[in-house]
Amino acid sequence: MTNLQRLLLEVKGINLSQDELIVYLMEADLNPHSEYNPQSATSKRNIYRSALSILESIANNPSTMKNYKEDDMSVSDFADNIQSRIDQLERKIRTMKTDDSDSNFFMLFNS
Repeated sequence: MTNLQRLLLEVKGINLSQDELIVYLMEADLNPHSEYNPQSATSKRNIYRSALSILESIANNPSTMKNYKEDDMSVSDFADNIQSRIDQLERKIRTMKTDDSDSNFFMLFNS
């Protein structure tokens, strides 16, 4: 599985061109056609960073923020739901380890 295929798993249901997905991966320091390494914490973290960027781009589109009603079904509060998912991903990314660190703690004050 390549990094591009792994990102597609993460953003299932969001229709973007392959070129757009490649740009998001490259911005997260991933080569889209390289083999995805599930044991690499940094690789996994960068996939999540790419997915977060995609969600933030969708949230920046005002036309997606309105409520829709079709027949007897309605899709409302899209903005609240996507913001909630963005917040979840941000928390997850902050707490994830990288390959460079043994811990996810940092020193705020150094004496």
